[in-house]
Parts: sequence; C-alpha cells; structure tokens
Amino acid sequence: MPTFAAIDIGSNSCRLKIAKVVAHRLKTLAEDREVTRLGASVFESGSVSPEAMEATLRALKRFQRAVQLHGVDQIRVAATSAMRDARNAAAFQAWVKAETGWNIEIISGLEEGRLIHLGVIGPGLISGEPVVTGKVLLVDLGGGSCEITLSERKRIRETISLPLGAVRLTQEFLAADPAPTDELTRMGRLISRELRRAQRRIQPGKVTHVIATSGTAAALSAACAADGSVPARAVRKLAAKLAKMKLLERAAVPGIGPRRAEIIVAGAQVFSELLETFGLPGFRYSPLGLRDGILAQMLAEQDARATAHREFEHERWESVLATARRYGVDPRQAEPVRTHAVQLFRELKALHQLPAEYEGWLAAAAILQDTGKFINHQGHHRHTQYIVSSSEIYGYTPLQRTVVSAIARYIGKSRPQPGDRALRNIPAEEHKNVHRAVVLLRLAVALNQDRASDVLRVAARVYPKRIYLEVKPGRTGAELELWSLRKEADYFREVFGRELFCTLA
Repeated sequence: MPTFAAIDIGSNSCRLKIAKVVAHRLKTLAEDREVTRLGASVFESGSVSPEAMEATLRALKRFQRAVQLHGVDQIRVAATSAMRDARNAAAFQAWVKAETGWNIEIISGLEEGRLIHLGVIGPGLISGEPVVTGKVLLVDLGGGSCEITLSERKRIRETISLPLGAVRLTQEFLAADPAPTDELTRMGRLISRELRRAQRRIQPGKVTHVIATSGTAAALSAACAADGSVPARAVRKLAAKLAKMKLLERAAVPGIGPRRAEIIVAGAQVFSELLETFGLPGFRYSPLGLRDGILAQMLAEQDARATAHREFEHERWESVLATARRYGVDPRQAEPVRTHAVQLFRELKALHQLPAEYEGWLAAAAILQDTGKFINHQGHHRHTQYIVSSSEIYGYTPLQRTVVSAIARYIGKSRPQPGDRALRNIPAEEHKNVHRAVVLLRLAVALNQDRASDVLRVAARVYPKRIYLEVKPGRTGAELELWSLRKEADYFREVFGRELFCTLA
C-alpha cells in the first residue's frame, strides 16, 4: 500500500503529516510541526526575509528526514497566504527545490478552503476520526488568512478567504505589548468589516456544527478548558482578558504557550467577532486541517476504490462545468467535442502513450476551449489560455490548470512552439505530452463543425505506419468534417510520426 506525505507551509508554522493507505483509508504514521513565522516579514515588507526562509528550510529538511525514514511514495508541499503575497516567492521556491528536490505549490485561498473541507468533512478517510454530517460552518484561522466554508451534506455551498490571519493582524496593529486601546479598536473595525462581508455572502442560517481548525482554535479551546464545544461567551471573555495582558502573562495561560502568546490577541479577537457576527453559540475544535485534505485528495486521485474518489471526480468536473458557464459556454454544446476527445484518447492509447491523468485534462480542455470568446472572438484561443490558467477550478493544481490551458490554446491556426507563453510554466519534459494532447483535441474539434445535433460517429484503427479514422456520415453528410480532419494530417505526422488517413465508413 502506498504512503503519502503532506506538508503545509503556513504563515505561522510548517506542518507535516505522513499516512499510509490501509483498506482504502489513511492511517497516520507521523506528524511534525515547527513555528517559523514565514508571514511576519511578508506582511511587514512584502517579501519573505532571509531569516524566515532559513528557518522554514531547516524545518523542511527535518521533515525530509522523516519522509525518507517512512519510505514515502508521494509527497505534496503546499504554501498558503504568506507565499501568495510574497514578492520573492519564486526565489524561495527555487531555493527549496535546490535543497530538497521538492516543488512548493502555492495554492489560492479558495483552494485552501476546499482542501481543509475535504480533510475535516470529507467522507471519513482518516482512520479513527468521526464523520461529520449535516449543515456545517468550517473556520480555519491561520497566520495570514481565515477561510470560512459553509458545507451541507458534505458539499461546499460557499467558501471565502479573508485577510484576517493572526500573524498578519498582529504585524499590522499590535506592535506594542500590551496593545493600546486605539490599535485594538482599529483592528476590531477591520475584522468587523471583513466578517460582515463574509456573512452577507455565506448567510449560514442555522447550522448543526461549527468546527474550527488550526493553532488558534486549539489554543482557545484549551484556554477555555473545553472538552467539547467552546461557548461564544467564553471566547468573548477570554479575548477581552488576553487583550489586557502582557506577553508573559498570556504565555502562562494554559494551552497558549510562549509562541502562540505572541499572536493570540488577534486570533481571539477574530473568533470573538466571528461568533457574534454570524450569531453562533460557539465552536468545536478539530485537529484536522489542510494537510489532511491534501492527503485525502492524493488518495482520491490514486485509489479508484477509495470512498473519496467518486466524490472528488464529481466535484472537480462540476467546477469545470461551472467555469464554462461563467464565461458563456454551454457545456451541452461542447459535450460532443469532449466525447470525441475522450474516445480518441482511449482508442489511440497505444499511439499517444499519454499518462492516464491526461484523459481528464483533455476532457476539461474540450469543454473550456471556447471560454476566450467571453473576452473577444478574435484571437479567442489566446484568451482561453489566460482564462483557464487563471481561473479557480477546484481540484486542479496551478500546474494542472496550466496544462489544460495549453491544450485548449492551440485549437486554431497556431501550434505549440518553444518559448510560448502557454508553455512557459510547464516543465520541459511535459511539453511532448502537451503536443500529443493538442493533436487529439484538434481532431475532436474537426469532427464537430457547427453541428447542432447530428453528431458523427468515428472509429480509429491503429497500424504500425498509419492511422485510420473512419467517419460514419450523419444526416447532412460528413464532407466538411473530412476536410477538417485531413487538414490535421501534417501536424499529426509531425507529432506521432505516422500517416493519418480519414475515410467514410
């Protein structure tokens, strides 16, 4: 059974979790955590300081020894708010890559919220953790941002990411110790404004559970001596008390400790205001979080028999369809192109030899290929590449979105060339695969020349030196489609080294 590792590079701390797949579920093998304050310098100057980089890299190297010890088969390293904001994020990514071989993936606030939801309220993938059902409000207050998600029947109804992280707020408002009343007031106004905006968008109504994750929630739960739910009144009382204390006094409060004491005033204030703004009676702390969601997604992607696999694929595809609709594309009209693209992928597998995940990426590109017309019909494929690579499509990493956008980019007259903007952020070793996927999508588009309902049937036959596509004419014939397919023969030969023959069945 495979072993996975997830690393969460947060604005306040780095966290590691290693889990092994046992009976299609995840069994935790090891966990580690280190406070590195990566976000402190970012929220002050806009860049990660050399000291913060060095501290974080030391933690990652320690994590690497644990990863090697447990024989991890796959690792995913995700960075959140601080790295999203840092001007020198790319430099830090390159340093980590050079020292560890790991690629840091900077995820958006919404993707962070989705993964946290998957880890906490997913389909019971973490062995020993209870399954949460009903209508749930999920709050993750980190160092740089606060993700609030409304979930019903394990499906996300709405999620929002707010710039209300404990490190960020402390850096901006609470330089003195204890903080002056006017600074606390200024911070409170900002928190209230952001939470009112979130409340108008999410509108939770009556929820069955309020679950909070991350270090601030753990500290508040411990400080309030709450075995289960933490009452809102206790949080308000504690927040007011902590605001008047000095650092050493806060550090002495049970459950807080010296490092959390530095940022707990801001974190407690956010929780106090949130519970009041949303009219919530309290919250329950969960030790699960982003790294659990990362592990759950890794399992869902690789284990087709895992409980989460079907839900993950459904959620990802729904996000593709929602993106298409957002930019004026009717998925029903794009469906024949997707169907033909997937058919060609499967029937020509011996020829293209693409990795299995390209089938889904090719299908997504087929649905999204015309989104660029939302901006301008002229040169719309260039606009499509920009829209797809920049859009928030749940379940797709930035690199995966970039690959999908590149496949959709070259459906017009242009073909992929070295140095193209569309390929710039795709590893060079992946370019060959992108070329092959582009050819398959171009063939699928050629088979669908403005047909409303008269969809053609096609069959592919593979021979050592040539490929035959046999097209069965529809009610209106297939001459235009044959002409379009034959126009692709030169490019097909260039990419696959075989002749393409297109005939009527």
